[in-house]
Amino acid sequence: MIRSALMNVMTAAAIKAGRGLKRDFGEVENLVVSVKGPGDFVTAADRKAEKVIFEELSKARPGYGFLMEEAGAVEGTDRAHRWIVDPLDGTTNFLHGLPIFAISIALERDGALVAGLVYNPATDDMYVAERGQGAWHNNRRLRVSPRRDMSEALIGCGVPHLGLARHHPLFKAELASVMAHALNVRRLGAASLDLAFVAGGRLDAFWERGLNPWDVAAGIVLVREAGGFVSEIEGGDAMLNAGSICAGNEFILQGLRSLLRPK
Repeated sequence: MIRSALMNVMTAAAIKAGRGLKRDFGEVENLVVSVKGPGDFVTAADRKAEKVIFEELSKARPGYGFLMEEAGAVEGTDRAHRWIVDPLDGTTNFLHGLPIFAISIALERDGALVAGLVYNPATDDMYVAERGQGAWHNNRRLRVSPRRDMSEALIGCGVPHLGLARHHPLFKAELASVMAHALNVRRLGAASLDLAFVAGGRLDAFWERGLNPWDVAAGIVLVREAGGFVSEIEGGDAMLNAGSICAGNEFILQGLRSLLRPK
């Protein structure tokens, strides 16, 4: 496990926010829920977790800026550093009592991602990575899958929700292409955990469109530090802005991008 001062700050914030999420998860039927859009919800638990993370990180690193799912961008006096935070990735799973959700925290320094954390309070699984120090799941070092044959690969994906119905035809075409070549496909509902599972070799690769920076920033660091590769589906490297991501080892990633290429 990484014991740096930076990672201690990140893990402490995540664990504190996670206590509230775990408590609310046990009483999910009583949560106050407001609708942001079709199939896209925000909960009182979401906002509380974000407030805790913001307060803890601000106290430990005064002046750092923030980009958060609920509160948006908060400029800091230190323009070189920015936290990218998703307090509850997998909100729909959370609301339906599925224990597949996570807190995601990443640190950007001078425009480059240098540290990432993905924490599932329901299972107490902590995934962390820091540039040059590898990626870890609790106390176990992570490495991406060594598989090279797409026919043996388990591929993760994201399915566009109701609010992104305009993307359904493209997704159906991509899914059909991947299913025709891969061993099988999984949809878990939390991109940060999908990327953590790629980093640990549980998934051989992952793709999704329609994402935001806070969905993927921490996971990008995890995959890279586990020896994997991350790009836009089209092959570029502006994943935080492009809204699409493709991740895996060198061989499966190339094959997956080829399958997703418009025919």
